[in-house]
Parts: sequence; structure tokens; C-alpha cells
Amino acid sequence: MEVEPGMLGYVQGTADKPGDGQPLGYDKEPNVEDFGLGCFLLAGSEIYQIATPPFANQDESKIPAYTEPSLGLTTAAAWEGSGRAKVYGLFEKNVYGRMPQAAIPVVHRTDVVDTAALDGLAIKKKITLEFLPGDTTAQLHMLLFLPKKVRKAAVFVGYSFVPNDSTEHSTQWPLKEIVGRGYAVAVAWYEEIEPDRLDGWQTGIRTKLAGVLHIEPYEWGAIGAWAWGLERMADDLGTEEGVDTARIVVIGHSRLGKTALWAAANDRRFAMAISNESGEGGAAMGKRDYGETIAIINNYFPWWFAPAYKQWGSNPAEMPFDQYMLLGLIAPRPLYVASAMGDQWSDPKGEFLSAKLAGQVYALYGEKGVGVDSMPGLEHPVGAYIRYHVRSGKHDLTLYDWEQYLDFADGRLGRTRGGGKSR
Repeated sequence: MEVEPGMLGYVQGTADKPGDGQPLGYDKEPNVEDFGLGCFLLAGSEIYQIATPPFANQDESKIPAYTEPSLGLTTAAAWEGSGRAKVYGLFEKNVYGRMPQAAIPVVHRTDVVDTAALDGLAIKKKITLEFLPGDTTAQLHMLLFLPKKVRKAAVFVGYSFVPNDSTEHSTQWPLKEIVGRGYAVAVAWYEEIEPDRLDGWQTGIRTKLAGVLHIEPYEWGAIGAWAWGLERMADDLGTEEGVDTARIVVIGHSRLGKTALWAAANDRRFAMAISNESGEGGAAMGKRDYGETIAIINNYFPWWFAPAYKQWGSNPAEMPFDQYMLLGLIAPRPLYVASAMGDQWSDPKGEFLSAKLAGQVYALYGEKGVGVDSMPGLEHPVGAYIRYHVRSGKHDLTLYDWEQYLDFADGRLGRTRGGGKSR
């Protein structure tokens, strides 16, 4: 191959379509999107973006100045009429990719019913959702726990990081405590939708359902696929007599917190959303150079996002959006954002600032946000329709976190503005 001065090499899967390519140089930016389906080859090494991301900054004094984009809010009617769709489009194009609009028939099968689960507190159902007839690899297995003493229960919907049999014993899902408070739980293993690795799209729904959903794998990321799975879980809960479908709460921790936020932005059947330490690409401000950054997260986890998200890694200050605007898409439904002081990688202050700024959208509906200007102390939750806390400890979903979420649901779900599915 003849090499021109300043030329670094070729990126496979770069250009108008994933199969195309182009030469890249260090003296100019690529004029097309990097679809991230190939790799950049140079001196025997493989990397997934042009520049190696810098080390993470965890010094507030070293954060470069930045300006947050304005939403230009006037009234709730104007926001619902055009403002919300514009903001949604920014995240669809630049962060998560588009969501499929095609509806497909999903076969529901109840495999097991245990009427004495959790020491007699709950009815447990093992449910299979089949997305392609006859294909046992295109399905999701959901566990549903219904409190026996509640006729129609509000339900927490989310994913576990471990397979279902292990979830029942996971400290991140304290099922007895949740069901004991009168709530149902619907949970599934997220890797059944798409394995959480670079080539996971090849065996997950982004490939298996590409034809029936009329969307190519590169048009959305794993977070979008996982969010789609949460919507299918919500579909199924609509058939359960023991579930109050006006009170479905979507919850997620870490990357699954990002997923919960995107699912709530897409589907208003989620009457309340909870982000537990979702960090970069979730609740944390993307323009802040603190902890994990856009460049870093796309270096290690490029498959989570739309390919276009990489372009902002080198200059996030130029983004026409930031994550507080994602939180605003959930308004006026109750929203809880939580951090851990021992999880500086997720930028607790950036998560708080995002929750604070999202309050301007809630104000259009006459609802109060976090209600304070500065971060609260440890284990001191604040806020009305947007709730926030930072606790001591590490990156985790703990019983303390759940206790706050259950209290928030107790106080807010009765006043939830119900509604159908809407983008």
C-alpha cells in the first residue's frame, strides 16, 4: 500500500455505509461517521477511535470551562409541541441511535408459577417472551414477583447483571424487602437481549430482529436494544391482572441506569424512572471533564452507543446537548437520580448538576425539582419530583438505595400522570 505524508491508515466500516472505508490522517478529521464495526490498524495495534483518550480527571480545579446549551423553554405546551421532539432527536442522532418503530408479535408463555415464593410473600412467575417463532435464541426470560396481599401492585421493572436464578439471591435486588412494601418486581437478565461485549450485536436482537424491526444493527447501540427489551417487558405486564399498569417504575444501575433513562425517554408507560449511578452517557453531565468521559467510555464500550457519539469525545464542549436534557425528556414523571461518593468515576457532582438543571422542564408543569443549589450531604436525599441522594460507599445498588426509591414511590406514584406509550 502506498502511504501519503500524514496518512495514518484505514478505518474499516467508515463512511456512508458500514462496509465502506476511507484513509485517515492526523491532520484532519474524518468527513464521515465511524460506524465502529471495524478497527483502526496501526503498527500492529487495534484501537477504536482516532485519538487515545486522556487519563480521567478527578480534580474539580482542572475542569475546563464549559457552557450548557439552553432549552429555550416557554410553556409546557410549547415543550410538548416541538421542544421535546427536538431534544429527543439530538439524543437519537448523537448518543443512542434510533429506536425501531415496527411492532412485532411477541409470544408470551408462563413456564412456572410458584404461589409460595419469598417465604410465602409472593407469587413468582417464570415467563418467556419469544420474539421470533421457533428461534429459542431470540427470547427473554422474565421473573415476575407479585405481592400476595396487594390486588393490583405498582411494579419495578429492570435488568439484572446476572442470570435469573442468581438474581433471586443478589444483594442488588432485595426482593423480600421490595415485595414486603407492597410492590411487584419484573426482572430479566440483560444479556439475553444482547451480550455485553464488542461483538454482542452479532448474536443479539440487533442482528436477529433486524429484518422484522426494519433497522440495521449499526443504526442503534446496545443501550437502545436493552431499552427495547424493557418496553417488551412493559407490554407483557399489561396482561397481568396483579399489576397496576399506571404505576410501572423503570430502574437501572450503572450501564443499566443509562438504559432505564433512555427507556423512560421513549415510553411514557414508565410512570417513574430511577437512575442509580448511571454516570457518563446516563445522568452525568457530558461536558464536564471529570471521571469517565465521552472519549473514555467510547474507547472501552463503543457498542453501547450510536457510532456518532464518538465524534464528541475530542471536544464535548461543542455538543449542542447535554445529559440534563435527557432527564428533561422524562418530565413531568417522577425521577430519582442517585450517586455514591466512592464512585467518582461516575461523577456524582455531574449527576447532581444534571438533575438540578432538569428541574427547569419540570417547572413548566408546576412541579419542583431537587430544590437546592448545592449537593446535599451524604445520606441526605433532597427534591420533590426530581429526587437526588449521594451515599457513602462504592459503585453498587444497595439496600439503602432501594429504601429511598421505595419511599419516593410511596409518595409519588399516587399522583402520577398516567398515560399511554408516546415518543
